[in-house]
Amino acid sequence: MVRDRVIELFRKALAQGADDGRWPAASAGFSVEAPRDPKHGDFAVNAAMVLARQAGRPPRELAQAIVEAVRTADTAGDLAGLEIAGPGFINVRLSPDLWLRTLARAVAEGPAYGRTAVGQGKKVIVEYVSANPTGPMHVGHGRNAVVGDGVQGLLRWAGFDVSREYYVNDYGAQVQTLARSVHLRYQELHGRTVTMPPKSYPGEYVKDIAAGLKAEYGAKFLDAPEAEWLTLFRDHAVQHVLGMIREDLAAVNISFDRWSSEKALYESGTVDRFLRFLEEKDLVYVGKLPPPKSKKGQPPPQPQPDEEGVTAAEDLTLFRSSAYGDEVDRPVKKADGTPTYFCADIAYHWDKRQRADALVDVLGADHGGYVPRLEAAMEALGASRKDLHVVLIQMVSLMRGGESVKMSKRAGTLVSLREVVDEVGRDATRFIFLTRRSDAPLDFDVELAKKQTLDNPVFYVQYGHARLAAIFQKAREAGHAIPEFDLEAARTLGSPEEQDLIRRIAAFPDMLAAAALAYEPHRVAFYLQETIAAFHSWYTQGKKSGEKVVGPDPVKTAARLFLCRALKQVLANGLAVLGVSAPDRMESPETRDIADDV
Repeated sequence: MVRDRVIELFRKALAQGADDGRWPAASAGFSVEAPRDPKHGDFAVNAAMVLARQAGRPPRELAQAIVEAVRTADTAGDLAGLEIAGPGFINVRLSPDLWLRTLARAVAEGPAYGRTAVGQGKKVIVEYVSANPTGPMHVGHGRNAVVGDGVQGLLRWAGFDVSREYYVNDYGAQVQTLARSVHLRYQELHGRTVTMPPKSYPGEYVKDIAAGLKAEYGAKFLDAPEAEWLTLFRDHAVQHVLGMIREDLAAVNISFDRWSSEKALYESGTVDRFLRFLEEKDLVYVGKLPPPKSKKGQPPPQPQPDEEGVTAAEDLTLFRSSAYGDEVDRPVKKADGTPTYFCADIAYHWDKRQRADALVDVLGADHGGYVPRLEAAMEALGASRKDLHVVLIQMVSLMRGGESVKMSKRAGTLVSLREVVDEVGRDATRFIFLTRRSDAPLDFDVELAKKQTLDNPVFYVQYGHARLAAIFQKAREAGHAIPEFDLEAARTLGSPEEQDLIRRIAAFPDMLAAAALAYEPHRVAFYLQETIAAFHSWYTQGKKSGEKVVGPDPVKTAARLFLCRALKQVLANGLAVLGVSAPDRMESPETRDIADDV
C-alpha cells in the first residue's frame, strides 16, 4: 500500500534518529492520514507532535529534524516533497511513479489485491443473524445477515482468522409457543376447529410442520397431555424452521461455520458450570431488583413480570453487573432456581471468548440497551470490554411504488427475505442492504432493485465492470494486445481524471482495512459507487474530447488499457468482498452503448 511506504519511511527515520541520540525512542505510534484538502499533500503525519513532549522540544522544531531524517531514509526517491504545517504536521507528497506502480501491483496481485495483514491472524467469532427459529427470515433479518456477512468478509480480507457463528435460541418460551401453535394446527388437520391465540404463529409453514407430525405419528398426540408432546413438537418445529432459515440464507449466499444451540448449553451442563463459576468468583448474590420508578405525583406502580416472568418482588440471583458499568445488577437465576435468558447468553459469550481473541455481535437496534450488560459481563469474566464489538442494525422498510409492503403469506408476518430475493435477485438484495450505514434506517425499494438501469446502484456498479470488459473485447478486435505494465507509458496518464482513478486504485487496500477495523461494510459499497462514477465520467469525457481509451497514440492506448485493467480488478475484488457478482456482459435498453466507441 502507498500509505505503508510512508509509514515505513517515517519509522525508519525515527528509529535511526533515536539510535543517533537526536530524540528518544518513540513510545507511541503516529498517524498517517490523507488530508481533507489534497492541496496539502498526499498524507499528513503527526510524528513530531506525538514525540515532542517525550523529546522536550517544540513540535515544529522537531518536525524539521524528522523531515531531514526522512529525506535521508528515502533512498528510492519515493517522496516528492515534505512540508511542515500548522502546529507540527508533516505533509507528504509522493513521487508520481510510486502512485503509478500501484497499478502494476493491482494487476499482479489480481483477486488478492486489497488483502492485508492488519488482523495478524487474530481469532474472531462473528455472530450474526441468530434469528429465533420460529419462522422464516424477514427482510429485517436479511439486512442483519448481509451486514454480518460483510463484516466477516472484511475481517478475512484484513487478515483476521474468522469463524461465522449463528446462535439458535431453541430453549425458551418462544419455541414453546411455536410448539403449541403446531399442535393446534395438528388438531385442525384431524378435523377439529381451533382458535389461534393472539401470540401464536399463524404462518403457512406451521401447517406444514403439523402435517409432517401427523404423517409420522397419526393421532397419537391428539388428546395427549402437553407434557407428552411439547418437547417433541418443539424440536421437530425448530429443525423444520432451521431448514427454512438455511435455505433463506443460501439464497443470499450466506453460510455458517458453526450453529450454536441454547438448548445444547443447558444439556451439556455449560450453563450450570457457568453459574458455579460466577458463585466461585463472588459475582452473584441473592436479592431483589430495584422497584419500578413512579412518575412524579403518582403512586409507585405495582411490580410487573417481565417476558421471563421475573418481578422486582422476588428473591433472585443477581449478577453484579453494576460494578462493571451496567445500570443495575441483572438476574441470572429466577426465584424458582431456573436460569434466565441473560444467564444463558453470557454463558454463551463466556464460551465464545475461550475460543477466540475477540467477539463481534451483529444485533438489531432494539438490542442497544443490551450492550452495556454484555460489556459488563465480559469485563467481570476477566476479559476486556474491548474484546466485544456490537454492530447494531436499524430497521428496513420495504417499499413498492412509494407504499410500504408489510404482509407475507409464507411468513404470516413481515415480508420474508426469500420473497424479496426471488423477486429482485441475490446481487441487488445484498448490495442495496449495504447502501446505508447499518445504524441508519433503510428504505428498500423493490421496484428500483429490479430495474436494469443506472438508477439501480448495484446495476450501476456492475455495468461499470461490464463496460471495462467490453473495452478489452473491442481493443482485441482492433488488434491491440492487452498490455503489461510499462512505467514510461503509464507516465502519460496525466489528466486529473486519470490521476484520480489511479489514487482510488491505490487507496483500495487501505479502504478495506479501515472498513474492517470499523466493522463497516457499507464503506465498500460507497467506494465502489464513487469509483465507478469517476470512471464513467472519465470514459464519457474521453469520447467527447477524442481522447478515447483506444486512440491513435499506441503509448497512450497501452497506458489507458492498463489503467482499465487495474480498475476492473479493483471493481471485481470490491464486489467479491460484498458477495456480489462482477459480470463481464450486461444488456438492457439503457446500456446498448456499452461496447460502443472505446
